[in-house]
Amino acid sequence: MSDVGGTWDLDDCSDACAPEWLGGLRANPALPNSALARLLTVVESPGPVSSAWLTWRTLDTEGARMVVASPQIDHRLQAVENPELDVDVLSGLAHDAEPRVRFVYAMLVGDFGRRIPDGVLETLAGDVHERVRRAATDHRELPLAVRARLARDESARVRAGALTPELWPLLDAGVREALLADPDPVVREAVDRLLAPEPEPETAPRTAPELRVEDPDPFMRRAAAGDPDVPAVLALRLAEDPDDGVRLALSLREDLTEEQRSAIAYVVPHGYHTPPRWVVERGHEPEVARRAAASGHVLLRRSIAMQRSLPADVVELLATDEDFFVKLTLCEYCQDAPHELVVEMYAHWHGLKWSFLGHHPNFARPGLARYADHPNPRLRHAALSDPDGGPALVLRLADDPAVSAWAVQDPRLPAGELLRRLALPGSARSAAANPALPPAVMHRLLDLAGVAGGHPGERPTG
Repeated sequence: MSDVGGTWDLDDCSDACAPEWLGGLRANPALPNSALARLLTVVESPGPVSSAWLTWRTLDTEGARMVVASPQIDHRLQAVENPELDVDVLSGLAHDAEPRVRFVYAMLVGDFGRRIPDGVLETLAGDVHERVRRAATDHRELPLAVRARLARDESARVRAGALTPELWPLLDAGVREALLADPDPVVREAVDRLLAPEPEPETAPRTAPELRVEDPDPFMRRAAAGDPDVPAVLALRLAEDPDDGVRLALSLREDLTEEQRSAIAYVVPHGYHTPPRWVVERGHEPEVARRAAASGHVLLRRSIAMQRSLPADVVELLATDEDFFVKLTLCEYCQDAPHELVVEMYAHWHGLKWSFLGHHPNFARPGLARYADHPNPRLRHAALSDPDGGPALVLRLADDPAVSAWAVQDPRLPAGELLRRLALPGSARSAAANPALPPAVMHRLLDLAGVAGGHPGERPTG
């Protein structure tokens, strides 16, 4: 790919192709930091194409520093939302000049299981903007000494947010008295919630199982129906409850026999359902998994299919289930779902997440190239996942309108064809996203798109 000048008429198509090149380079997983630095100078138009490209990019420490230092506020906001960025680099956003960036950082600093760097919460708790300080109080890691200071903050919302059961007894008597008499109702309500006495179990209303199953509120009866602390003999009184949700909750109890379960006139709702707690907590146990997978209750079978790993006999049973969504759920959640089933669901499921099935560990296998001429475009797309498929397969599918966007991004595409596609409106974006594109070509595209900067040593002359 040494000849990247006018051979492929890149200059002639730059006006039409430049937006596609920029969009493709933003999506290119092999983008070098030198090209990233140039892309960060481009003022982006609002829209779905480029609005979140930095939230999912994998960036090394140098790249993360570039994004955190970007002059564009939106870039820095995307950095906060990227769960993979170095937390120590992100900590610089606690001092960002833009209050909106500091606020979003304060909200998300501990999200995604990220470590909160030392001193960051203290910095945010001292911010000049109220909502940044208030966001800092939402983190349980905030030191009590800092909370004590914020309990005297000029903002009522911050004072209220700072209060916790652990802090209250540590406050000076004068501070507690001031909070009890605070002129703002937000603070007084927070204090009232903090000091509300815990109800005594033996005297609190509606705690006895008999009262719970007879409660006039259907939400209370639903909770009782599925609560293992309510004996099954009492819960079964709800088998003919007029509320569909109550009967459904009852039908999912662990301590029922299959005969008792089938005698309940439950209704399976459409859409996603929350698995019962006993399946979530103990579904990894082989006997629990086998029992749920063999149940006549379809929601128990769907629930156990959500386990990340299952015994081979359970996988085999669920993979042949009569319910489509049991099989789909198995493919979406379980790493042991069989290859053939994953491909089948990928080909025929029309939900929004169908493409995620292509990332299942059992999806890509030698032999998928046999689908290159299949009438189902999903399966022609699957052919590209054949690890033994060569450049000829990719080149052939690059002319298939249904899958060309993916084929043109495939690094196995012959080099000459990749360069030719860069000059074709409609294909230029996918070609620019191809990780086999040399850095020199990436910089050439940025030059032609009028992007400032550049590294002469990485791009050709002439």
